[in-house]
Amino acid sequence: MDHYKLRFVPLGGVVGVTKNMYLYELYKNDELQDILIVDCGIGFPQEQDLGVDFVIPDISYLRDKLDKIRGICLTHGHEDHITALPYHYEALGRPPVFGSKLTVAFVVNKAKEFYLQMETREIDYNRWYQFGGIQVQYIHTTHSIPDTCHLLIRSPIGTLYHGSDFKLDLNPPFGNPPDFYAMTKAGKEGILALMSDCLGSERDGLTLSESVVGQTFEDEMRKTKGKFIMTTFSSNISRIRQCVDAAIKFNRKIIFMGRSMRDNTKMASEMNYLPVPLELMGKEEDVMRLPPKKICLIVAGSQGQYQSALSKITRKQHRFIKINPGDKVVFSSDPIPGNEEGVTSIIEELTLQGADVVYPAIQDQLHTSGHGNKLDMMFLMRFTNPKYFVPIGGTIRHQRQYQRLCEELGYKKDNVFLLNEGDTVWFSKGSASKGDTVFTKNIYVDSTGVGEVGTMVLKDRQTLSSEGIVVAVLPVDQQNKLVGRPRILSRGFVFEKNEERLFEDATRLVEKVTRPQHDQIMDYQTLRKRTSDALEEFFQRERNKNPMVIVELLQV
Repeated sequence: MDHYKLRFVPLGGVVGVTKNMYLYELYKNDELQDILIVDCGIGFPQEQDLGVDFVIPDISYLRDKLDKIRGICLTHGHEDHITALPYHYEALGRPPVFGSKLTVAFVVNKAKEFYLQMETREIDYNRWYQFGGIQVQYIHTTHSIPDTCHLLIRSPIGTLYHGSDFKLDLNPPFGNPPDFYAMTKAGKEGILALMSDCLGSERDGLTLSESVVGQTFEDEMRKTKGKFIMTTFSSNISRIRQCVDAAIKFNRKIIFMGRSMRDNTKMASEMNYLPVPLELMGKEEDVMRLPPKKICLIVAGSQGQYQSALSKITRKQHRFIKINPGDKVVFSSDPIPGNEEGVTSIIEELTLQGADVVYPAIQDQLHTSGHGNKLDMMFLMRFTNPKYFVPIGGTIRHQRQYQRLCEELGYKKDNVFLLNEGDTVWFSKGSASKGDTVFTKNIYVDSTGVGEVGTMVLKDRQTLSSEGIVVAVLPVDQQNKLVGRPRILSRGFVFEKNEERLFEDATRLVEKVTRPQHDQIMDYQTLRKRTSDALEEFFQRERNKNPMVIVELLQV
């Protein structure tokens, strides 16, 4: 008799919140048969990751298993679930990509930026899709973007429910409420394990409906005499639509700012997810000629991203748009964990320039989370009634709180698996156990390309930003003997004019350590290392600082 097992492998999306990517691997008699990939999104860099635009999942584990990949199922169109796909699609063997209407449209749009042809398929909620020995059915749910889905994953060992980002919104501003019938039907038929969004596990009650934000936009816009500026995620079409509706009511020109914001809203408008009257569509240069009270700017950059449209306005680097007293800037999103400082900095600067800045901490109905609170999660637990639980999409503290919620409902604590990135869970018929760990790392993306920013590069950037740089230029002859006085320059370390004594002492030190002993000729690398080591120790001792030291030999 054949023996089947299913392994769950998160390559992202646990502990770090974003960068969602999950594998479901089916084994027959201990031999890997099929791999289903769920989502492939980006993560946002931490403040110390200087110069990094974003991070993407590490797929090195899959390099020798491409023939087993049967397809990619996407749950919704947010950046942290789909945007890494164009970077990895070719390397994954160009598998078919499945998703709802809006999600597929976003993916196709992103693929065009890479001149990439993807095999995409818009799903039908009423059918099962076959991926080798794994079957998948999509279940409609609600989030902060239309066309969000959960997945039923059926295999020879049982059925798993992949419940990524969701809230149970009974009155969404666009589309239908969650398909409670499909959820409870799945639970009645039997769910072995629930992989559930846990990001809101610390908040009491049910998450507010997206619809409450629409009234808040109207109230804030009514009181605004200057420009009305709203910022949120560029893929948050539901939120953008409510701001657009308010702008239409007050006859304000609507201007979308930021490349991702323009691209996403253009596509959503073409699909009738975002109807905007043509006469109210504006351009950035219109801000110079129209009265401020006739302007509504919908701007990318709610997470404080340095190159975003909002950041450029804040830094006074935009050609047409300046912040003036009477303008209102509305942040309609919470900072992703790790982005708080960057967002706070922008809020402070906008306030300093005279804007009335409104953000969720001071207006609780300005943003409602796209993630369910405690009761949303507990309802999904009851609907599906699984034997095992795997909290996803949150940090370790969110996972632990989710575990407590499971205990409150009478489920066993040991049946809740708290995972780190790369940790695995094995499922057999009626049982589950923690597996071995798959090695993963962050793959950094910046303007130079994918993976070009390694840990050493980040370390160097951190040193430069906090400690500065010192360059020592040594004039040498053909035998690498010093033939003149070294010259020492610095940037971002100390103010040289006030530190003449320090640099004179450093120069003498270099002359001393580079002096050959017993007519021994030092090679190029030895001379550079001896000099850099001596200077690093010297500056640490004299100023308690560790600048980056670069030594250059100038042959004369």
